[in-house]
Amino acid sequence: MHNCVTPVEKMGLSFVFTVSMLALSVPALHGGHVLVFPHDGSHWVNMKVIIEELHSRGHSVSVVRPFDSWYIKETSPLYKSITIDAPGGADEEFFHLFVSRQIQIQRERSSAWTRFSLDMELKERFGEMHRKVCNMVIQMLENKQVMQSIRDTKYDLVLTDPSNGGGVVLAHYLNIPLVFNVRWTIHGEAHFAIAPSPLSYVPFPVAELTDKMSFFQRVYNVLIYVLRQHLYRQTTGPHYSALVSRYFGSNVDYFSLFQAADLWLMRVDFVFEFPRPTMPNVIYMGGFQCKPAKHLPQELEEFVQSSGEHGVIVMSLGTLVGQLPRDIADAIAVSFAQLPQKVIWRYKGERPATLGNNTLLVDWLPQNDLLGHPKTRLFVTHGGTNGIIEAIYHSVPIVGIPLVFDQHDNLSRMKAKGIAKVVDIATLDRNMFSQAIQDVLGEPSYMMNIQRLSRLHRDVPIKPMESALFWIEFVMRHKGAAHLRTESYKMSWFSYHCVDVITFLFALVLLFLLITFTFTRCLYNRLFYRSKIKHD
Repeated sequence: MHNCVTPVEKMGLSFVFTVSMLALSVPALHGGHVLVFPHDGSHWVNMKVIIEELHSRGHSVSVVRPFDSWYIKETSPLYKSITIDAPGGADEEFFHLFVSRQIQIQRERSSAWTRFSLDMELKERFGEMHRKVCNMVIQMLENKQVMQSIRDTKYDLVLTDPSNGGGVVLAHYLNIPLVFNVRWTIHGEAHFAIAPSPLSYVPFPVAELTDKMSFFQRVYNVLIYVLRQHLYRQTTGPHYSALVSRYFGSNVDYFSLFQAADLWLMRVDFVFEFPRPTMPNVIYMGGFQCKPAKHLPQELEEFVQSSGEHGVIVMSLGTLVGQLPRDIADAIAVSFAQLPQKVIWRYKGERPATLGNNTLLVDWLPQNDLLGHPKTRLFVTHGGTNGIIEAIYHSVPIVGIPLVFDQHDNLSRMKAKGIAKVVDIATLDRNMFSQAIQDVLGEPSYMMNIQRLSRLHRDVPIKPMESALFWIEFVMRHKGAAHLRTESYKMSWFSYHCVDVITFLFALVLLFLLITFTFTRCLYNRLFYRSKIKHD
């Protein structure tokens, strides 16, 4: 018998060998264990997108949730839930009352008093929410059965949204690498927590400025930054300081635990942000939730197609705003009724009396799929980050009605980039709203600018979601990312800004001048004395 291998068998062996070598060349990562401490409400929508992708790649995900969670379901095929018997503080009623109150304040008060009233309302409401989060964490850490189960699972990392501090405290308590899904922390916009942020050209979000500021705008930017940072610390500091002191000691600054995170997955990119300094452990994933549009449900598709050449306007004010004051809803409805376009409006309030036949009210709409439809001409939005980036992704210009939180600043940025017209809820009427729509639909520059931003946003070497997943798995493989993380947050403010160095150098200059002056004076006196003796 002869040992012979046919050409086909040789090809098969070569193929197997090649595939084996490729497999060996890729860093191995078996399914990891991820512990997620999310922020409830609309932030959960972002987190769930990442959880879906982690699940699809074979990772095991556990989600910490309060028993009264608003968005986060207890049972899911994507994750195992760890339900804590404590209120989370961010339920539907809380946010609806807060948003309604914010709209009322904006419509009733003068400008200076409005700003103060809004800040005080924010301090009171969110202080209570963070107090409940801290109590939930305490109940979790004091539950020996829950904590033992978590330790036994041997989680590879904690993924959290730092809009609350629960996940941060949990990660440090367990000594597990920490990854943020972030735009905001408990102290405001995330860049300001870790990256150099010169206020000369980096606008503080609440100021609604651009990166090109006049002198007085820079003064305003600095004042807003100082006042807001004080407000944030007053709102969150008492609760998290007590929590951190209880478990890590009184000498630990609670916010330093945030700044020590391994990785910051930032939900923006630089078609949204103004140019600014950043850090190696900040990974930009703006648009990670965006996808090509899918087919619409049949009834919705038929309505869209009935718009003909005029196209469709999509309006949604987000999950927190189910209804508007009656007069505002009527003003919006009558403005829509006068348009040749068809309108799809997500609205749960009482049907406006002025609603036209061209307007379809819905409780829910597939926002990404509608924005990606070729007949969509305009997006009327409250200015949430998700909606704005989806509009950029699908090249749809914007009319913005900012209501609360970061929405004013988000839309201010889009206005500066020439893709949005902004309407103030405090002064909105049918004429103002109609004019804003006509301006955006009638002026070609809005469409040209949004198409340019869309091209820039899409022209990247790796998709945002793929980048986010790579870096999450990178942290799993390497048990953290300490080499990317600066520890400048451990420095005192005068060391960070080199005030001590400047003072030292200034003192040396003064000493040199003093010595020079003393030497010169002595030399002069000596020469003068000799000259006088010689003269005498």
